[in-house]
Order: sequence, then C-alpha cells, then structure tokens
Amino acid sequence: MKKLHILPIPDGFTADDIKLESSICTGEKTIGFYSAADKKLHFAELVRNNSDIEEFLRKYGIDNKISH
Repeated sequence: MKKLHILPIPDGFTADDIKLESSICTGEKTIGFYSAADKKLHFAELVRNNSDIEEFLRKYGIDNKISH
C-alpha cells in the first residue's frame, strides 16, 4: 500500500480558501486556493473528474468541502 504524503496548506491560505472554478470559454475546471486579494486561484490543478477533486483534498489532508 502506498503511503500518502500530506502537504501543508500553503502559507496565507486555509481549507476555506479552496475553490473550484470553471472556464467560461472552454468549461475546463480547476481547483486551488483562492486569494480574494488578487482574485486568483493559486496552486491550481486541472480537474477532469471528481476523483481529481478528491485527490487534491487528500493531498492537503482536507475533509471533502469546497466552494464553487
């Protein structure tokens, strides 16, 4: 069994800052830590399916909760 390495949440962010965004043009979805200060998604990753979302949350040791 592969041991999961949990990453610390990046400085300046909390689990509540995780957001899922969808491109207006392409519909492509990304998940990351949203900064209200610069209105950008940081440490963003492409989301192809729900397991990508679950993997992102698991990577940071976060219970399954995100805002859209």
